Amino acid sequence: MCGIIGYVGPRNAQTVVVDGLRRMEYRGYDSAGIAVLAEGDLAIRKRAGKIVNLEDELAERPIPEAHLGIGHSRWATHGAPTDANAHPHRSTNGRIALVHNGIIENFAELRSEAEARGAVFTSETDTEAAAQLLGLEVASGVELAQAMRNVCKRLDGAFTLVAIDSQVPDRIVAARLNSPLVVGAGEGEMFVASDVAAFIEFTRDAVEIGQGEVVEVDRDGYRVTDFDGRPLQGKPFHVDWDLSAAEKAGYDWFMRKEIYEQPKAVLDTLLGRYNTKRELTLDEVRISDSDLKRIDKIIIVACGTAFYSGLVAKYAIEHWCRIPCEVEIASEFRYRDPIITSETLLVTISQSGETADTLMAVRHAREQGAKVIAICNTNGATIPRESDAVIYTHAGPEIGVASTKGYTTQIAAAYLLGLYLAQVRGTKFGDEIAAVMAELETMPDKIQRVLDNTEQYLALARRLADKKSVLFLGRHVGYPVALEGALKLKEIAYLHAEGFPAGELKHGPIALVEQDIPIFVVVPPRGRDQLHDKVVSNIQEVRARGAQTIVLVEEGDDSVDAYADEIIRLPKASVLLQPLLAVVPLQIFACEVATLLGHDVDQPRNLAKSVTVE
Repeated sequence: MCGIIGYVGPRNAQTVVVDGLRRMEYRGYDSAGIAVLAEGDLAIRKRAGKIVNLEDELAERPIPEAHLGIGHSRWATHGAPTDANAHPHRSTNGRIALVHNGIIENFAELRSEAEARGAVFTSETDTEAAAQLLGLEVASGVELAQAMRNVCKRLDGAFTLVAIDSQVPDRIVAARLNSPLVVGAGEGEMFVASDVAAFIEFTRDAVEIGQGEVVEVDRDGYRVTDFDGRPLQGKPFHVDWDLSAAEKAGYDWFMRKEIYEQPKAVLDTLLGRYNTKRELTLDEVRISDSDLKRIDKIIIVACGTAFYSGLVAKYAIEHWCRIPCEVEIASEFRYRDPIITSETLLVTISQSGETADTLMAVRHAREQGAKVIAICNTNGATIPRESDAVIYTHAGPEIGVASTKGYTTQIAAAYLLGLYLAQVRGTKFGDEIAAVMAELETMPDKIQRVLDNTEQYLALARRLADKKSVLFLGRHVGYPVALEGALKLKEIAYLHAEGFPAGELKHGPIALVEQDIPIFVVVPPRGRDQLHDKVVSNIQEVRARGAQTIVLVEEGDDSVDAYADEIIRLPKASVLLQPLLAVVPLQIFACEVATLLGHDVDQPRNLAKSVTVE
């Protein structure tokens, strides 16, 4: 989940690299560093902490202008976040500077070998083993790209490596296995990076680098091979958003900006989903209708917020398609020996498309013969490439570590998937699907109506910011909304927060209810009267024990008025679609509480945006 960038071209490499790192700091901010090739030598500067610390170091110890450089922002795995463990790492012979995203599992063995061959290690990281081996390779006369191939074939784990050689002044070499890497192609300049956001200021033309591939770039272009040196063709693509989409646009936090982008993001997820026959289509489909009709079980795998969107998807898919649907934490999935057959459909949800736990689940399922459909926001990412079909959420870049528009667009995409499967399998008539789609298409405007009441949520945050514990309750699709509301407070406000199925209170969690504890309750629309009435009873249960009740309920429902300390009115929506609305006040509440407590909302402690290690 670290951020990596490399640049070769006419511009000042330091400026390009540091600016690129700043745009990728959401991927990791435990330390940052830069290496440039200037006046025939490698100049390296690195500091623990955020990018600003690196900038201070560069101001104190300037480096000469250079036109070739690499940089790194780190999320620590091996070794504490210190200056010594920051990347880039230099080989003992001084020739190689290398940065790395991922984990090298056999680093101890490789380190021992490199030390036996004269390498002197200066860090605790697994990365330095790769840097030292690469230095030994080039010192023996092996050309840089071939040296990279030789080293990569010896590494176990997940990695993106980017390296420069002080004796090769015009070239960057990079490689990837189970970790993201993309090339940016400009006019007389080239980039390599973890994320197109790193170079979007300069070019929107990019090239996917596949699994087990090495790429060389110079000012004139790029060359791709596999680890055995066989030439390959990269897959060019064009990025359809620009730099302004990755800037704050006047908001104090990227997270707050992304909350307010949700009406457009959900609209973009829904656009263009009909073909000329008014049938629903996905972005990329390599599964036949006959195969989809044979599916007898669906398993959704995801992590964190994406897992909660998967819980919402389960309700919709089972209701519309009448197929048993399980939702699994991706990091647990393959280790419990799941029952998977060729009639199983695996649905993965990952904003980045690079989440390591989810990717490993995909590969395990495919080995068992399952079909895979990905819901993803990142064009050309690994998980979509290795899946049989894709629904892209088209949400644009999400920079805030705590996902907001990622969650709502994933839910919208899951609804599209459920309706698509119902269409293929014939479990819903065309007019029924059209009716659900018509309501879905009203949701962006309704989300905006929720956002228009922001001042209420901000005032609530100001009133409750001193609380040490907050609970969230829901039933049916309201339960995953409660889980997501609690997660947001944990992630960015560092408060104790828990989400529960409201009916489970009496089985233990009601012991947590004490005088004045805030409890958010998501009330289902009246269309499900039995469900609705049971939640109203739950509100009475906690109110009787002294809780402050904050109730989210649809407009026109006055049944909760006598039991609520605060009422948040939501536009009317059917039960299954209500999560798109109910989560928004909880996002704003968490963002404001974290702000009032003085926390860095966009870069919460110990977290990174894209988790590319298991």
